[in-house]
Amino acid sequence: MLHPTPRLTHACLGWLALALVPVVAPAWSTAWLALGGVAFAVIAADGVLARLRPRVEIDRRLPGRFALGEPCEVVLKIRNPHPRPLRVSLFDGIPADAEAPAMPWHGVVPAGREIRVAHPVTIRTRGETVFSPVHLRHRSPLGLWDAPSRACPPERVKVYPNFEPVVRHALLAMQHRESPLGIQSRPRAGTSREFHQLRDYREGDPPSQIDWKATSRRQTLISREFREQRDQSIIFMLDTGRRMRAMDGDLPQFDHVLNAVLLVAHIALRQGDQVAVKSFGGSDRWHPPLKGAHAMPTLLNHLYDFQTTAAPSDFTAAAESLMARQKRRALIVLLTNLRGEDGKELIPAIQLLNTRHLVLLASLREQMIDATIDTPIDGFPAALRYLAADRYLAERREILATMHAAGVITRDCTAGELAINLANSYQDIKSAGRL
Repeated sequence: MLHPTPRLTHACLGWLALALVPVVAPAWSTAWLALGGVAFAVIAADGVLARLRPRVEIDRRLPGRFALGEPCEVVLKIRNPHPRPLRVSLFDGIPADAEAPAMPWHGVVPAGREIRVAHPVTIRTRGETVFSPVHLRHRSPLGLWDAPSRACPPERVKVYPNFEPVVRHALLAMQHRESPLGIQSRPRAGTSREFHQLRDYREGDPPSQIDWKATSRRQTLISREFREQRDQSIIFMLDTGRRMRAMDGDLPQFDHVLNAVLLVAHIALRQGDQVAVKSFGGSDRWHPPLKGAHAMPTLLNHLYDFQTTAAPSDFTAAAESLMARQKRRALIVLLTNLRGEDGKELIPAIQLLNTRHLVLLASLREQMIDATIDTPIDGFPAALRYLAADRYLAERREILATMHAAGVITRDCTAGELAINLANSYQDIKSAGRL
């Protein structure tokens, strides 16, 4: 179906304005009607030519993967097979929850030429989504009509958690510069290390590191070299229940959790440890421990479509299920959002896990709670908000204190602090040899 352009609208308005002439001078009525007939014929002919004009050809190239909340470049190649330049307007069929600030695009495609239009697309929802066909309009020869059409078939894409911090950490690690991210290297305790190899003595090596038997044989100082214990297991228990749907900034808390999991998993895999993932709270997905170079892509493909549910979180059932699946001692990282009423159910579940494994309980605290506590009280409603937030935090502190007394490692932090907090906790555990 053809759409009139502003040029056609103005032409019709001009012809109607000329109707005042035959009103004043009736002798011009025939001329005015004749002008209208000619204009109608020209308009109709222009519409027919717009229909018969060859359509432009569009090829859409999507990136291999999208990262949640990160702009990724989509490329449209537009080819004009017509011997004359063609004015085109188009809008890419981005998903409903995506942003494409460069759309719609308007421009001229030269005759018989191809142009390339690259535009950033930011997708705000993780999982699978669909790019629909490109909506296109090309202008008729006289510019009176826009002929709409569609190009490119629908395409399904995967939107992964935001793994940009993981890549940034990998680049910094190659330069031995983890500190800009806030991940601290701790002194290594002897119990956390295992023998790696013998090497020549270096200035600064402690006397306890010298291998005196090898030194006597070689007649030169030989030191023992140690490395972190490897092939240990870290299991992430992800709460996918309704509490993790709470928004923190532009993203739900659960998406912040996934970003933190990817960072810590990257560090663990690089150190030779195994990583496994289990979900609970309306879902029960399990990926057994994996390690090696292939592990990170496998983990990404397993995590990208995890979604929260409206179901409550059953901590006891999740703990029993994990105990049945994981016999070997591991570091269990339980990620949730605690409430005061969780104590009666959560404490027995953690105690069950603690009989065989080392448990790290990480609870996300809403940033809004901290903002309420820090806001000056300027009236009775503000005082009520402050008291409610203080009571909420006191109940959380009570649960965490009980856990800590039972030997559980606890972390209570906001979503923005979670990734670095977990990474430092993992490094501390490895340094102390607690696994």
